[in-house]
Amino acid sequence: MAANLEAVPEGRTRLVKSREEAFEALFKSEYARVAGIANRVLADPHEAEDVAQEVFINFHRLHSASAPFAPAWLHRAAAHTALNRVRGRRRREKRELAQAPEEASRTVDPQQMLEVGEDRRVVRAALARLAPKPAAVLVLRASGLSYAEVAQALGVGTGQIGTLLRRAEAALRKEVTRGSSI
Repeated sequence: MAANLEAVPEGRTRLVKSREEAFEALFKSEYARVAGIANRVLADPHEAEDVAQEVFINFHRLHSASAPFAPAWLHRAAAHTALNRVRGRRRREKRELAQAPEEASRTVDPQQMLEVGEDRRVVRAALARLAPKPAAVLVLRASGLSYAEVAQALGVGTGQIGTLLRRAEAALRKEVTRGSSI
């Protein structure tokens, strides 16, 4: 690091050092308050410290530590960031609760798992025997891509995807039946 400081003109070294010192002073003077604001919202000191660090990193990336609005920005950002975490937690809990009955109703049947695994193996083997373009159409579409996205990925017109997809599905069915009769 000393070698880098020597390469920078003396005035610039002081400027870099004073920026670092200004940020350090801001951090020391405001960290407890920023973490406290986050902790009041989150009621979790560890998560509040994470929020405080995130807020300071964002501030340092965007603004000068000597800005007159620095403390107010940090306090507001701590509140908003902590509230966003609470909202995110609520959304996640809501999703998990909505999915819980579905997952609870699914019992793990070893025989069924074996059959599903075998079906997947058969389909993968049939896909491997298809020509590259039909296989790609099937895989891309099954991955959730729209017709337009599949067309763009394959370099064909969007209007062709429906036809390509139907032909690829027919070829796959043929390969699956051929492979299972062997």
